[in-house]
Amino acid sequence: MKAIIEVGRRGSIFDAVTSQVADGRAGRLVDYRLSFESTQTLFAEVTPERLELLDHLRRIGPCRAEELADQLPASSDPTVFTHHLERLETLDLLERHEDGTLFVPFASIEIILPLARVA
Repeated sequence: MKAIIEVGRRGSIFDAVTSQVADGRAGRLVDYRLSFESTQTLFAEVTPERLELLDHLRRIGPCRAEELADQLPASSDPTVFTHHLERLETLDLLERHEDGTLFVPFASIEIILPLARVA
């Protein structure tokens, strides 16, 4: 399963949900979709630091937050690092096992920016 992050028009989430429900009913793999109304909102939530964190965690596999913080230079401020983890969990891009280990539940994350919306 992959995560698709995109900039979509207002209300486009309903089209995406309808498509996902149809795919699920047909037995097809359903990707996770996260839609933002503007590039500014997308990049405020999906920052370079958060993408680096996801990429690193995806490569090393599940681990505790403390272990992850020790491996990333951008995590020198524990408050900021914790905030990044909380936002990624809120966006469902990061999950936590019952034992507290963090993991990325996706094989890949795609970001789609239609040029007409960006320009």
